[in-house]
Amino acid sequence: MVLDNKLGITESAELARTEEKISKIKALELFEKGILDSLKAGTFNSLSKIHKYLFEDIYEFAGKIRNVNIAKGNFRFAPVMYLKQSLEYIDKMPQSTYEEIIEKYVEMNIAHPFREGNGRSARIWLDLILKKELGKVVNWCMVDKEDYLLAMERSPVKNIEIRELLKEALTSNINDREVYMKGIDASYNYEGYFTYKISELK
Repeated sequence: MVLDNKLGITESAELARTEEKISKIKALELFEKGILDSLKAGTFNSLSKIHKYLFEDIYEFAGKIRNVNIAKGNFRFAPVMYLKQSLEYIDKMPQSTYEEIIEKYVEMNIAHPFREGNGRSARIWLDLILKKELGKVVNWCMVDKEDYLLAMERSPVKNIEIRELLKEALTSNINDREVYMKGIDASYNYEGYFTYKISELK
């Protein structure tokens, strides 16, 4: 099934390629224009603004809380009827230590507030919290994609695996464009395995 989109694309592979290319261009703008620095770290409002900026040229629902229940594999994300309360709870979660930040990240993944594009938006959101609270970001070049996906799938039960995986990849290079952009790869998501080099986005 292909999601309704503003581009009129009806083929899933084409939509995935186009979606990633456009969202990467927009992600680069978020970084280079300093838009991220104006956002309050760790709030759903900031995540919503990130998602809207990335996907507003593709989907009508960009930045909006989903109104359908979704699942991946055997795991069901937060039910729509409890989603608003879940997001309010996540907003109030502490984020002063690395462990607290990862716990908050895992909870946001369980909430999965958008119809599509949760992973890319949440990784930017995670790095924003790490940057503002700890002066660190994840060097996604050091994170194996398959290990990341497996750790995220298991994180609702126990988050130690994703916590240790990302901890090993922390870097103080918080203003490195290559480090930032690597986290936007769709291949870190459960769907889509298309990647673009930054040079291709110009």
